[in-house]
Amino acid sequence: MSDDGSRAISIIAFIGSVFSPWYRWSGRHDPENHVCINVATYGPGGRFTMTDRGRSALRQSEDRFQVGPSALSWNGDTLVIEVNELAAPPLPGRVRGTIHVKPAAITDVELPLTPDGAHIWRPFAPVAEIEVDMEARGWQWSGHGYFDANFGTRALEEDFSYWTWGRYPTASGATCFYDATRRDGTELSAGARFGSDGSAEMIALPPRRPFRRSLWQVKRETRGDAKTTPRQVKGMLDAPFYSRSMVQTVLDGAKTVGVHEALDLTRFAKPWLKPMIALRVPRRRSWTFDD
Repeated sequence: MSDDGSRAISIIAFIGSVFSPWYRWSGRHDPENHVCINVATYGPGGRFTMTDRGRSALRQSEDRFQVGPSALSWNGDTLVIEVNELAAPPLPGRVRGTIHVKPAAITDVELPLTPDGAHIWRPFAPVAEIEVDMEARGWQWSGHGYFDANFGTRALEEDFSYWTWGRYPTASGATCFYDATRRDGTELSAGARFGSDGSAEMIALPPRRPFRRSLWQVKRETRGDAKTTPRQVKGMLDAPFYSRSMVQTVLDGAKTVGVHEALDLTRFAKPWLKPMIALRVPRRRSWTFDD
């Protein structure tokens, strides 16, 4: 998110593209044949790109992950993301540039999202600096960033019906909340406070605070002080099953604006939704590297 709050960017690298209908239709037996670097830019001229690619587009090493024309690599203590993708309708165009993410520190936190550890959240760097240099007018900015990972051995919709996640900057670092309703009726409710030195502690949870549903009527709630009401300050991604937005809440009496996500996995599991997603997520089976 930019320092002035006017722009933001999200990059997700997938092995086994969990939100891809092509991966679902394939039976999810071969994750390395469904790889993707999903890039979305938010603000003036924002674009969305998510291409499901085959195994010929995947290259991995200890410090580099490449899918076709885009890649993530470590350069010392900085994650360098090279983007070269084509945006999806209704705003097609080239999405190209370089993003640098410099973690303040790397944590050692892993949070199982199910009792058997089939899904794990790994917040590598909840506090980071980001520099964005895209080939588009106004898309050169800096701000505060975040770097995490999710690992799983089963489909999300198999184990969860709904979840929300939020990351909110604080004076000392960042606070993250993870809430989920599992298919077996149990719930996950977790909150963690992260320092810029990599320290982490689980915290007593402030109450859940509902706020306005998304344009697609996805239910939304986050954590905040009692008798406060969170509010969206900037829409980011609005899909039939998924909402990402900049949200203002109040934590320990202080207002903070962070990135919030809500995911309706019951809706995502509906067969009628997959063809709709396919319109925004093309499949490219083959790729040839120049070298």
